[in-house]
Amino acid sequence: MKLQEIPKIKFADSGNFLLIAGPCVVEDETMPLLIAERIMKICDNFQIPFIFKASYKKANRSRSDSFSGIGDEEALNVIEHVGNSLNIPVLTDIHSEKEAEMAAGFVDILQIPAFLCRQTELLLAAGKTGKPINIKKGQFVSAGAMKFAMEKVYQTGNKQVMLTERGTTFGYNDLVVDFRNIPEMQKFDVPVIVDVTHSLQQPNQTSGITGGRPDLISTIARAAIAAGADGIFIETHPDPAHARSDGANMLRLDLLESIIETLVRIRKAL
Repeated sequence: MKLQEIPKIKFADSGNFLLIAGPCVVEDETMPLLIAERIMKICDNFQIPFIFKASYKKANRSRSDSFSGIGDEEALNVIEHVGNSLNIPVLTDIHSEKEAEMAAGFVDILQIPAFLCRQTELLLAAGKTGKPINIKKGQFVSAGAMKFAMEKVYQTGNKQVMLTERGTTFGYNDLVVDFRNIPEMQKFDVPVIVDVTHSLQQPNQTSGITGGRPDLISTIARAAIAAGADGIFIETHPDPAHARSDGANMLRLDLLESIIETLVRIRKAL
């Protein structure tokens, strides 16, 4: 898959890395557009291809009382509105075969969550929509094994696949990023993205709320670009401390521009 194949993508020929960014989840009707506008301005300034990301619901939460969304159709309408208003591609996660068809009617790209990257029926349903598919590498899966997830989508005739590294389980409460996974998955001739913020999660905390290390976002992002990643994935929010999901590892929105500027310099140096 080439970036030029992504609907509404800009600067695909700039030689810059791809940025997939946005809030963890749609929290209300107005916040996603405000975040997307700010990210788009940064990407336009540096000529960076940009895909807006937001989950329309959070199906994988540690506790049953955690926020999961404002309603499926309501949230998908919000994401679609962002894409139409700014003329940019938008992406969301799916969790079942039924959701693949439903979400495909609202977004440009479907994402397979890391925990579900081996689910054959989900991958086939996603592929059959004809949409580009971003498959996150499971925390429990090797880079080489992602070939089989990719091939399941290919079986549907859909060759539009990206693979995303998001860390590997390191004990019970931590993740570690193996940057060897970038060239290993690039051998499959697909764009390889590094999910910076989810790679810094500290899951399975006794409080039932996932922790994180946002102080290392810049470190992981710089290392990913230096290692040759085709893109990075960053969840960002104006006020992560009060975000309704994954606030412990999201980047504060006002810090994004300086990080992007540094990454562009690294990319140019390569």
